[in-house]
Amino acid sequence: MSKLTPRDMVLVAMFASLAVVAALLFRFLGGMIVPFSLMPFVALLAGGLLGARLGALSMGIYVLMGVLGMPVFEKPPFGGPAYILSPTFGFLLGFILAALVTGLILRGRRDAGPLRLSLAMLAGVAMIYAVGLPYLYVILNYYVGKPFDVLQIVMLFFVPFIGLDLLKALAAGVLVRIVGMRLPVLKEQRN
Repeated sequence: MSKLTPRDMVLVAMFASLAVVAALLFRFLGGMIVPFSLMPFVALLAGGLLGARLGALSMGIYVLMGVLGMPVFEKPPFGGPAYILSPTFGFLLGFILAALVTGLILRGRRDAGPLRLSLAMLAGVAMIYAVGLPYLYVILNYYVGKPFDVLQIVMLFFVPFIGLDLLKALAAGVLVRIVGMRLPVLKEQRN
């Protein structure tokens, strides 16, 4: 594993900061009927533009900031070690994996065709749910003590959100293609 260059550090910090902004933006728009988050978009964009290693690192730093107590998460308690026991914490871990998998599939090719970009973005979304839903199930059933079966988890926490997340994936894929082809700093990105 190579060391981080100053450029790498700036890009990682920029995307960790973008994750904070994405989370805080909707914290202040309370009262929404269907909860909405830009975090899947940011995680996919991080993996697509920064690559697997830096994208995952940026999302990991965001999660670490919250676990260490910075109030950077969208939902109460907004941060701190206790957030690990929040039912939605698994989705935060899923963002790290989503950035990693998206970057691995693209392998530094920001000029990837529509098929490869679509595959990368869909795989990233799948990783968010592959970590988030089982974590949610375990916390709700075994920590909170509210019995939910797998079908209920899918109907309540997957079905209402997957459509919007697929649209975010589409938007992230388009942006990765447009930005990646135009910014030389990102064209040279290593994984």
